[in-house]
Amino acid sequence: MSSLTSDLSLTENITTIIRPPYFYISGFTGIPHMKYYYVFLSLVYIISLMGNTFVMIIIYVDRSLHSPKYIAVFNLALTDVCESTAQVPKLLDMFLFDRQFISYDQCLANLFFVFIFLFMQSFNLTILSYDRLVAICSPLRYHVLVTHRSMFQLTGAAWVGSLFPMMISVGLITRLSFCRSVVINSYFCDHGPLFRLAAPCSDVLPNIVLSYLIPSLVLYIPMTFIIVSYICILHALFTITLTQDRHRAVKTCVSHVILVAIFYLPITVTFLLQSLIPTNLRIINLSLTSVLPPMLNPIVYVLKTEDFKETAKKLIRRWFRKAGCYGPCVARVVAGQEHSSLAPLLHNELLVYVLLGLAFLGQLPD
Repeated sequence: MSSLTSDLSLTENITTIIRPPYFYISGFTGIPHMKYYYVFLSLVYIISLMGNTFVMIIIYVDRSLHSPKYIAVFNLALTDVCESTAQVPKLLDMFLFDRQFISYDQCLANLFFVFIFLFMQSFNLTILSYDRLVAICSPLRYHVLVTHRSMFQLTGAAWVGSLFPMMISVGLITRLSFCRSVVINSYFCDHGPLFRLAAPCSDVLPNIVLSYLIPSLVLYIPMTFIIVSYICILHALFTITLTQDRHRAVKTCVSHVILVAIFYLPITVTFLLQSLIPTNLRIINLSLTSVLPPMLNPIVYVLKTEDFKETAKKLIRRWFRKAGCYGPCVARVVAGQEHSSLAPLLHNELLVYVLLGLAFLGQLPD
């Protein structure tokens, strides 16, 4: 497929700009049995979709969670769902069903949405680190600095900061002529591999500048802020006199830092060494960055917090009481051994897994 080129008889020539009717997404090259990797990504995507949907439902339903912090958490869960959905279904369609050709317009749309949600992930992690920084280092000023208004302003600015750079990037792509190869060496319409196809025919200097400038603004600067904020947080935590409280707080912060590292390290290496890094390694880095953090975010940032767990258990108990069904009843309803008005609700896979887990852990009342 590397011999694929833009057929000038099939291209649309608009004011000397050559636009091919399609591109070919190459995916991994020279690695056998990669379909198992794509299946793995699909499983991670399903878990991510279930976990983040559960988080959004609980936050939306319970008014006690309508606090500034959970505005950021809800936005993180929404972004996680959108980010993984922008990539994984299309990836599976292309590589499991051999549909690797993508039209010019679809390619630009794919590029636009994948990177918007990738950038939003970075901004969301920054907002949550700011929330923790104020809560731990300036607890007396927390309700002054972190308000509903300030959180809406931060999340709104994050969306604008994600949309604007990608509008410029896609706009610059549309001015390029693709007169030779149409093979994109990536697993989606990746910005770097895409604009470099036009290098023999167009001036790609503005695209090269943006490929270094935008990651600096939306990835490296937020990452630096997060690192500094957690250094300040850890310093503040070590001033806590009670050893048990200090250990618990440090453990929580370490889990946050690990999750931030899982997101930023692969993507930082990929963008800093974008012209040197092998195609297969680039694909692995970006694909794992796109699916692993969305799966882990609900666990680390939400499901491990006491207020959210208590709220979730209260809501689940309330659902069971309305249905006349309690802890051990969950397994019987799911197994089809008991009829309940809750049974239709349990056809939702998300609720099945959550309720079964709670039931077998003994969290629901008998």
